Amino acid sequence: QVQLVESGGGLVQAGGSLRLSCAASVSISSINFMGWYRQAPGKQREWAAAVTIDGNTNYPDSVKGRFTISRDNAKNTVYLQMNSLKPEDTAVYYCGLVQGGLQYWGQGTQVTVSS
Repeated sequence: QVQLVESGGGLVQAGGSLRLSCAASVSISSINFMGWYRQAPGKQREWAAAVTIDGNTNYPDSVKGRFTISRDNAKNTVYLQMNSLKPEDTAVYYCGLVQGGLQYWGQGTQVTVSS
C-alpha cells in the first residue's frame, strides 16, 4: 500500500512563493513518473507538473516558467516550487504516482493565492 503525504500549502499573496512536498511511504527510485495535480473549486483535477525517473520535467503552459518539480529519491520525496503565484493557482494540490498498475493519490494540500 502506497501512501503519499503532501505538505507546504497555505495562504500567500499574488506574486509570492510556496514549496510543496510529497513524501512517499515507498521507495520512489524505480517509479518512472511522478506528478503534481491540482483541483480548483468546481473544476476537474488537472495536471500541473511531472518528473520522470531520469529527472526530465514537463509542465502545462499555465505554470511553465513559474513552477519547478524535483525529486529526491534518497528521501522518497517530490517537491513543487511555485513562484510568481497568481489567484488562479488557488486549488488543492495533489501528488500522484502509478505503481503496479494502480494510481495513488495523496490527501492534498490547499494553496490559496490572494489578489
